[in-house]
Amino acid sequence: MTTRRHALLAAATLPAAGAATSASSAAEPGWPPADEIARRVAEVRATETAFAAAFAARDVAAFRRFLAPDTIWMGKEALNGPDAVMAAWNAWLTSPQPPFSWTPDLALVLPSGELARTSGPVLDPGGKTVGRFQSTWRRKPAGGWEIVFDFGS
Repeated sequence: MTTRRHALLAAATLPAAGAATSASSAAEPGWPPADEIARRVAEVRATETAFAAAFAARDVAAFRRFLAPDTIWMGKEALNGPDAVMAAWNAWLTSPQPPFSWTPDLALVLPSGELARTSGPVLDPGGKTVGRFQSTWRRKPAGGWEIVFDFGS
């Protein structure tokens, strides 16, 4: 009986094993190929990194160019639009040294390529993790990315 049970269990798992192999070697229907997904993820990761670099360089104009016209940032209260973000972040953007930094350790892009999510640690000037950021990016019609939502903790 034990041998028969093992044979039945093994036979029952074969279709699932085959499906897992097929799924890992081919994209889901409607999804771009793995190399295209990897390219998009690298692109949005590089965008987040450039955004953080603009902040670190105290480049106010470059920082603002990453903000979507309809961006919403959440902190103690919602910041609606680029003007509100720039006003709230002015002291941080114009201080001689950046009061914190960030770097993405996660980047995800929807199969459509229209929205992306980045996340990672926020570090104090000494390199200690003091929070985590969550950003949502939207692909611009002419290419490139703009930040539509930002949440920090």
